[in-house]
Amino acid sequence: MYRLFCDSNCELWHTTVKDLGLNVIRMPYTVGDKEYFYDMGEHTDFKAFFEAMKQGAVPKTSALNEYAYTEYFEPVLARGEDIYYVTFSHQMSGTFGAMKSAIAQLKAKYPDREIRYKDSKTISLGSGFVTYYAALKYKEGATMDELDAYLDELIPHTATYFVVDDLTYLHRGGRISGVSKVVGNLLGIKPILRFDEEGKIVNFAKVKGLKKALGVLRDYMRMKGSELDKYKVFVLQADCEEVAEGFVKSLKEEFGDIDVQLQPVGPVIGSHCGPGTIGLIFHCSER
Repeated sequence: MYRLFCDSNCELWHTTVKDLGLNVIRMPYTVGDKEYFYDMGEHTDFKAFFEAMKQGAVPKTSALNEYAYTEYFEPVLARGEDIYYVTFSHQMSGTFGAMKSAIAQLKAKYPDREIRYKDSKTISLGSGFVTYYAALKYKEGATMDELDAYLDELIPHTATYFVVDDLTYLHRGGRISGVSKVVGNLLGIKPILRFDEEGKIVNFAKVKGLKKALGVLRDYMRMKGSELDKYKVFVLQADCEEVAEGFVKSLKEEFGDIDVQLQPVGPVIGSHCGPGTIGLIFHCSER
């Protein structure tokens, strides 16, 4: 028997996590001098978080250490159960070095137990999309080998696109230059980004104005969307719910009877993309 793990950077809603029986590794963020661990929206004040950012607060995120991973994993192994962990993109954080070190130590201590992990090669509800369908297979009784094969097929067909409102936050994270930030903000340029096959963020389009940028997102879903009637579509919003609701409405008008789930961006991801971000996740023919 094995237990299915995810991390809070997959951003599945707390009720969904509970319904699926997932074990969640909570990722930290700091606002001011206080550290928090994202609770999948259960008690999170999203408005207050993004308002603080608008007022100049600079929230920070950090990697977990070996001890933290051991605390999550060891009780499961001690009960005689194995672990399968669907992670967010390893390209996005150094935390997985600590994870691998913790796993190596735990395997030495529990040689009869197995710990596997699968890199979703995306983040936020892109990773949540992969985790959600992994959990359905898990609940159906899939073995670890069967889950491996299923996710190896699903991950290359998981599209994660997003547009940011203010380039300042991407600049802080080293994604764009200072000149690009200033010029882009002055001209109202909205960069559109996606996750590539390796799990890296790629800036693949620049559009003037949010309305046009959302139109580009719809275009890509039209061009690359696959089996949209079979898989959920996720839309993310960072303190721009009204805009996101309009975007969801436009998707339903164009694509018909599809299951679109709208959720807020959490504080860990929000620290890097900033308020005003809109994300779109869907099953695709190719990333």
